[in-house]
Amino acid sequence: MTPLRFSCLALAVATLALPAASRSAGTAVPQLYIDVATHDMAGMPAMGGLGRMAMGMFGGKGQVAYGMTRMPGMPGQYLDIALHTGANPAPEASQAIPAGLRLGNSLPLLPPPPEAPRAASTGSMPALADGGDHTTRILIYWGCGTEVRAGQPREIRISMKNGKADISGSMPQGRNAPQRGIDAGPAYALWPNKRSGKQVPDGASLVGEHRISGPGVPASMQFELERMQDFMPKIALSSSGGGAAATTWSWKPVDRATGYFLSAMGQKDDALVMWSSAEMPEPGSGLMDYLPEATVAKWIRERVLLGPQVDRCAIPRGIFGDGAGMTQMIAYGPERNIAWPPRPAGSKAAWKPEWNVRVRTKSTAFAPMGMGNVGNDGRAEEAAPADEGKPVKKLLRGLLGR
Repeated sequence: MTPLRFSCLALAVATLALPAASRSAGTAVPQLYIDVATHDMAGMPAMGGLGRMAMGMFGGKGQVAYGMTRMPGMPGQYLDIALHTGANPAPEASQAIPAGLRLGNSLPLLPPPPEAPRAASTGSMPALADGGDHTTRILIYWGCGTEVRAGQPREIRISMKNGKADISGSMPQGRNAPQRGIDAGPAYALWPNKRSGKQVPDGASLVGEHRISGPGVPASMQFELERMQDFMPKIALSSSGGGAAATTWSWKPVDRATGYFLSAMGQKDDALVMWSSAEMPEPGSGLMDYLPEATVAKWIRERVLLGPQVDRCAIPRGIFGDGAGMTQMIAYGPERNIAWPPRPAGSKAAWKPEWNVRVRTKSTAFAPMGMGNVGNDGRAEEAAPADEGKPVKKLLRGLLGR
């Protein structure tokens, strides 16, 4: 399987498992959505020119765009803000911020620019048909442990002939984050935006007073964020083993984490290989998003997620062949909902807040396999000098489209 075909197939499979964004119902009560994320990429300093290329492609330090909190990305602290007041298009607004955020006195909230017209879709999947007649296998493994468990892997075969796909086997149903996202269209005033998109400096903090002002926003819309809503620490992820041996990932407990989940994807011979830390078949693409604390607790009981006390998980030996692959990890964080005035305790009287704020937090890590042991400082401890012929380099280039 060529790196291009592999990366296209991996993208298609991952996309199928992602939850669609849901539209927010129209309301005159201002709603502010704040998503807070810390991303890390273990081993990036050891990846040389390829690492610098990846940082350039994903934005690196400097300017950021709305939506970069959602999935694992380049190292740093990320913040997405969306204000909905009921007007469409949304008017410009402003958010006064504490000095500790180190982004000035305030952030402008702007509606997104109009989207360029998109070419009509043919409804076909050219990525899977690319390269003529061929057969691709998808192998799915699950569970932490050094050995492959009985009954694994689950195999799916996709055979292409004359542009038509014949599929045997079925993808596990999987779980998705509850549909609580927003469709950040013209009815939302957003940050970051084209006028203001500086990346949050490392070590900056959201703790302190925030105040929203603008058309349709009541003067009372100010609130305090506390440590529980601040940026979570980076996941200090380390690996040992790999290749013919099991790859054991370990990490220091992440402050405020309510649970963890890991997934990995790679290539072995002609097969796309997928693995997750769940105790049942679980593709995992839909679980790298924010989750409510009640959902995290429920899925820990059902052994889909790892509890906050867990500090290691092994990927069974040999499932990725020579070790080429990519691992993702998420530490789910606290969520807070703020309304003014607060709901009266024990009262059955009608309650209509003047405004609402939702703050969600998480921390993620993204790490290559097949580069030797990766230490807590993100350094590949036993990796050979950068060699673009190595499988992990080919895999990363394929995933990046280079």
